[in-house]
This record gives sequence, structure tokens and C-alpha cells, in this order.
Amino acid sequence: MATKVQNMLPIETLEQAAECLRTVAHPHRLRMIELLLLDEYTVGELADACEIQSHMASEHLRLMRDRGLLESERRGRRTYYRVAEAGLIGIMACIRKRFG
Repeated sequence: MATKVQNMLPIETLEQAAECLRTVAHPHRLRMIELLLLDEYTVGELADACEIQSHMASEHLRLMRDRGLLESERRGRRTYYRVAEAGLIGIMACIRKRFG
């Protein structure tokens, strides 16, 4: 049993993982991630896809960007978002497998 315990992740790492999972644990954020894994989108496009107002979409995107899950790039008057954390692919695959 000692060998099994030694191979476990440190609690600090699990705390970071839990924070990441809390960040994505929202239906609109999951939908945004689902879309952003396919391409990059503007706030307005993501708001439309989620059927929410742009200011709400902006807040969801800001939170995910601040956590390092997304990155943004300003082009003229528009800001485009894309996935920055490759681990989101696995999270969405797990969700699809379990709930899809």
C-alpha cells in the first residue's frame, strides 16, 4: 500500500485541479469550451451560441482566461478567444463519454 500512496498526487496539486474543475463546472462555460475546441470565436458569437447576453459571456470568458484556460487576441475592434489549456480536450472527452 505504501507504494500506491507514494504515487498519488500531492494535495496541493489536487487543490489546483479542483479549482480548475470548479471554473469549468458551468453549462455556459462548458458550451464555450466545446466551441472553442473547434475554432476561435468572439464574445458575441459565443454569447449567441449560449443564448446569453454578451456581458455575461464576457464574464465567463474573463474567468476562464484569468485561470489560464483560454487566451484572447485583439484584432481591430474584436477580441477572439481560443483554448490555451490542452487538458480541456480530455475534460470534454470525459463529459461526452459519461453524458453524451
